[in-house]
Amino acid sequence: MIGIEDIYKVIVATTPLYVALILGYGSVKWWHIFTNEQCDAINLLVCYITLPLFTFEFTANVDPFAWNFVLIGADAISKVIIVGVLAAWVRFSSKGSYGWAITSFSLSTLTNSLVVGVPLLQAMYGPSAVDLVVQLSVVQAIIWLTLLLFVLEFRRTRIGCMESDQEMEVREKDLEGDDEIGVADPSFCYVMLKVWMKLAMNPNSYACIVGITWACVANRWHLEMPSILEGSILIMSRAGTGTAMFSMGLFMARQKKVVACGSSLTGLGMVLKFVAGPAAMAIACLAVGLHGDVLRVAIIQAALPQSITSFIYAKEYGLHADVLSTAVIFGMLVSLPLLIGYYAILAFLH
Repeated sequence: MIGIEDIYKVIVATTPLYVALILGYGSVKWWHIFTNEQCDAINLLVCYITLPLFTFEFTANVDPFAWNFVLIGADAISKVIIVGVLAAWVRFSSKGSYGWAITSFSLSTLTNSLVVGVPLLQAMYGPSAVDLVVQLSVVQAIIWLTLLLFVLEFRRTRIGCMESDQEMEVREKDLEGDDEIGVADPSFCYVMLKVWMKLAMNPNSYACIVGITWACVANRWHLEMPSILEGSILIMSRAGTGTAMFSMGLFMARQKKVVACGSSLTGLGMVLKFVAGPAAMAIACLAVGLHGDVLRVAIIQAALPQSITSFIYAKEYGLHADVLSTAVIFGMLVSLPLLIGYYAILAFLH
């Protein structure tokens, strides 16, 4: 049963995040330390340096040979369920949007497992639950965040190609004296080539792959990372979460309102995060036959607050960063009572 000391441990784990957030917010809103250009530079630092090193550091220290692959399979099925629902919405609804489908996927499936999930599930179900949460965190970094990065890059590249083609058409029509402008979609192969070239230069796309490769090699042959290399990684990776929250504070300070996306989108984000995600995970777990504490851990970890990394990507690629920042901030505020409620309800499952 969760006690006051366990709740205090969760508060201890999350409070430093809000300290970094407030410092970032105050640096722009109250103290006017950073300009808009400098804020963008800080976000680039987080996206391309501290975040990849943070991802590599925690993936390199897991043991892939001890994973629960049935649970990982259930997690994959839950993501497929969400993708299927969103694809149907985009295809058959007049309000369907590719951009909003990406954001909805992030809200429904990507969680902040390490910061909030580890201390909370340790208190609920013990060390075995922590192992399961870490496994799902690594899989999220390797597969789902990489997939998110791919679709964001694909979207931006395709839009960029279409805008370039349109500008060229305008110039040609001006020279010819023709007012009619027709812009054809760029070819799929051309867009994919540009996407792969950009991903090849993005450290986020291979930091987790390198990390899990090292984890497999190290655990198979009982190797240890040289201390000089480990220290070089840790000096920046330890700043990953803090600088990400600081960057979010900078972003908030540049908005007209603290709740930048409005109350309706905030409510939608909370429903996707705390209802749709756990529901999809519950269906997937029951489909593969999970039960007991593993089932409970899977459902509760699906209801953890929003991934900070998803905001960093949204900010870098210019896709609904206001919605993701609000989901991260308010999600961490309301998650504790909601997760305790899930814990109480799931106690009746056998």
